[in-house]
Amino acid sequence: MVQWTLVIPLKPLARAKSRLSDTAGDGVRPGLALAFAQDTVAAALACPAVGDVAVVTDDPLAGRELAALGAHIVADEPRGGLNAALAHAAAVVRSARPDSALAALNADLPALRPLELARVLDAAAEFPRAFLADAAAIGTTLLAARKDAELSPAFGPDSRARHRASGATELPITAVDSVRQDVDTGEDLRAALALGVGPRTAAAAARLLIPGQ
Repeated sequence: MVQWTLVIPLKPLARAKSRLSDTAGDGVRPGLALAFAQDTVAAALACPAVGDVAVVTDDPLAGRELAALGAHIVADEPRGGLNAALAHAAAVVRSARPDSALAALNADLPALRPLELARVLDAAAEFPRAFLADAAAIGTTLLAARKDAELSPAFGPDSRARHRASGATELPITAVDSVRQDVDTGEDLRAALALGVGPRTAAAAARLLIPGQ
């Protein structure tokens, strides 16, 4: 089994998850975003295919909390957006471990299951670069690059199409809903809750009194 280093980007919590404004107020969203990241990192570190997790963030609180879980924290030195942050973190990892297989993983996967993540990473190991589309089939939740390939992230609007156009192989793997279900909207959060989220997200979401939870 290939051992992967995951690179997880997290923007400053005060600016995170603005599209959840219909569900969570300004005073709640930072804590919710942190809970998503904590549950994502905890599940990733429990995955048998993952050797290390590097979180790229400039948020002091998030850095402390995620380091306490066992993640390595990489400062977002470029401060040039998501793809620049990921490319920087990938370069930092590869400078220390040139032969490391890398995968960029979203920080908002609160229902993430370690064994489902392992299935995705095992499938990705068959290709130089590979990605997994999100539940909406528009974005990307995971982009992987074997040790002989560059990560070359192209996240953002329509990233599924952008990663496919970049030459990455789309993984057709099924029954990995927890790796696809990122959370940008209230509807996404309800879908994640239906799958079963980690304890920190469950506690934070319980305070929101979400209909249908």
